[in-house]
Amino acid sequence: MRVIIAAAGTAGHINPGIAIANKIKQEKKDSKIIFIGTTRGLENDLVPRAGYELKTIEAYGLSKKLTLENLKKMYKTLKGYGEAKKIIQDFKPDIVIGTGGYICGATISAAHSLKIPTMLHESNAFPGKAVKMLAKKTNTILVSFEDAIPRIKKAKKVVCTGTPVKIKKKDYTSQERNKILEEIGLKENKPIIVVSGGSQGAQKINEAMIEIIKNKYNQNYQVIWATGTKQYDSIKENLENSQININYVERMKIVPYIYNMEEIMNVADVSIGRAGAMTVTEIANLGKPSILIPLPNVSHDHQLYNAKVLEKIGAAKIILNDELTGEKLNHAIEEIILDKVKMQKMGESAYKVSTQQVEDKIYQEVRNLVK
Repeated sequence: MRVIIAAAGTAGHINPGIAIANKIKQEKKDSKIIFIGTTRGLENDLVPRAGYELKTIEAYGLSKKLTLENLKKMYKTLKGYGEAKKIIQDFKPDIVIGTGGYICGATISAAHSLKIPTMLHESNAFPGKAVKMLAKKTNTILVSFEDAIPRIKKAKKVVCTGTPVKIKKKDYTSQERNKILEEIGLKENKPIIVVSGGSQGAQKINEAMIEIIKNKYNQNYQVIWATGTKQYDSIKENLENSQININYVERMKIVPYIYNMEEIMNVADVSIGRAGAMTVTEIANLGKPSILIPLPNVSHDHQLYNAKVLEKIGAAKIILNDELTGEKLNHAIEEIILDKVKMQKMGESAYKVSTQQVEDKIYQEVRNLVK
């Protein structure tokens, strides 16, 4: 099987593409797979690191505003369409798959014009502009959440497969669980809360956590908190100014980044963080209660829509970014952990919207298109 995967920008676009490529190679070892991306995004690191060849073209998001800068981007994107078409003609793929980013517009359109079967994967509950624009041209659109299906008009075929994620549900023994907790300096006697705003950290979440520490709110729970690598030193200094040593905060482990996130997410009782598609998918697959603070000012408020997938079934509590304080976050945590029945029901509800055998389902749809 010969496959081109278009993915650019963020890890949330690129990692699903890599997971799909890995599944195809696993099922058909002689498959030839290349990626198309831009010169600007994380694909330049992640794709070669995963062992795949990356071809780059010019592609930008287009704005309705008629400015010189936008006209330049429009010209470069049209040029990118021609570049994508040339790559496809040379490689002669059996299928072209897009997993996100502006790159999909040029690549899927070029494949459609050459009558190559096409597929798009949308991770968010609120589909992006590219998916809506390409719906009529794409043979099959895969979505992560059922909520996305009615939001894609005029699509030929939409299938809810879920999104491939690295973090899987693990059933640890009590001995294994205790070992993981011991390694981070926490105990079994109080609920475990994992807090993370992603690799860069989330300023507003970090400010709320500092407030929790300074007011010693976390009497009834323990926390492992990833501040983000760029914010760790400033948080350390902030706490030192209040005579608090970042390494000796009671019932709390504070780190720049959590490298064993799969282990930590599995032993945690509640997850707190942003509401990116990958995060929400992982929370659902693990069956964890969550408190979600959607990142504001992103296209179509898609993080808010992702969070609502869990909130509407009673699996998550949403706190808007502008309304987040340490006091409010602490109240939300205690509202969950002090009611064991509620905490269990929230986890069970989250698991109900999880999707299993995601890679298998996606591969089957690929097979359906590649006759």
